[in-house]
Amino acid sequence: AAHSRHRRNHEALVAGLEAMGLAMAVAAPHRLPQLNSVLIPAGVDDAALRSALLNEFDLEIGAGLGALAGKTWRIGLMGYACNRSNVLLCLTALEAVLIAQGVSISAGKALTAAEASYGE
Repeated sequence: AAHSRHRRNHEALVAGLEAMGLAMAVAAPHRLPQLNSVLIPAGVDDAALRSALLNEFDLEIGAGLGALAGKTWRIGLMGYACNRSNVLLCLTALEAVLIAQGVSISAGKALTAAEASYGE
């Protein structure tokens, strides 16, 4: 049950991220549903984005580590946090903060894609 829950939420998160035009850092066959590594789009201020997510949405995503610092975000889907409402919050918040930073995103596409992934 936990494995299928992680897979379902991971697939919805990826669908939403990709609908926003974001790319995953790891090829699909090698991804861990519990830890999603996302490439930071060019021109995005990583620290400012993560700070805005935390201050405005009470949402924390991880920075890239080592050679990936400033190049990726880490979005965890583990334990209690691995649920539909958190996936949708993450997508909504990330979309809002990226748009505020001037990234060209069609508002609402991420939620539509995630909900379609959930089968709605």
